Amino acid sequence: MFAHRDGYVGLDTFDLEHQHLVSHHIRFEEGGEPSVIRVKQRYVWPSELDLMAQMAGFALESRHEDWKGGPFTGDSGSHVSVYRLPEQD
Repeated sequence: MFAHRDGYVGLDTFDLEHQHLVSHHIRFEEGGEPSVIRVKQRYVWPSELDLMAQMAGFALESRHEDWKGGPFTGDSGSHVSVYRLPEQD
């Protein structure tokens, strides 16, 4: 569960084998049926992003755990990766 407030619940389900993630957004309207929106996504490991970036000519500049610049470790639940195109001569 990533969010919970009056009239709303948000939760994610993971399929690590197939690298799929589904975000479920459930809204409860007063006197009505709940509405559900599902957003299907593909989970990408940082090493996969690095390879795709390298194939496109980019180089990894930095990687952090969050947008605040926290250190990325093996226990990090998320990451922010910054890539740059190398300077051309």
